[in-house]
Amino acid sequence: MSSNLDVKKQIVEEIKEKFSKAQSAVIVDYRGLTVEEVTELRKQMREAGVEYKIYKNTLMRLAVKDTDFESLTADLTGPNAVAFGYEDPVTPARILNDFAKEHKALELKSGVVEGQYYDIETIKQIAEIPSREVLLAKFLGSIKSPLSNLAYLLQAIADKNGAEA
Repeated sequence: MSSNLDVKKQIVEEIKEKFSKAQSAVIVDYRGLTVEEVTELRKQMREAGVEYKIYKNTLMRLAVKDTDFESLTADLTGPNAVAFGYEDPVTPARILNDFAKEHKALELKSGVVEGQYYDIETIKQIAEIPSREVLLAKFLGSIKSPLSNLAYLLQAIADKNGAEA
């Protein structure tokens, strides 16, 4: 009996550690997914630096007590999985939302991104936000565009003046 309790305490501590390092966490209902689909999802998560785990709801409730993630306990009914985002807080929501579009069995429930709780609709909206790299590229492109146009204009004037001489 005691060893079972010790194992559960270790799991709760493991969950607490994951939540303390995570910038975001998204809860999903994975019922109905095949083994191949779950394997594919885990592979996508691993490649993106996101951790996808399945824990008992009672252990999750104990682990998130008095943390920024405590609001997730309202959605811990039935079989759940949690995706922890450590680097980019939007990545877990993006991957899960894209996967749910292709595999209707996966159902997003809610999430916490940078300490703020979001329901299913808001998580889906957050998932549509482009990655940091894409946003930076768009920003740099918008800065570069006027400069490029100016350079082309000056080059055209120089070419015209050179042709007349």
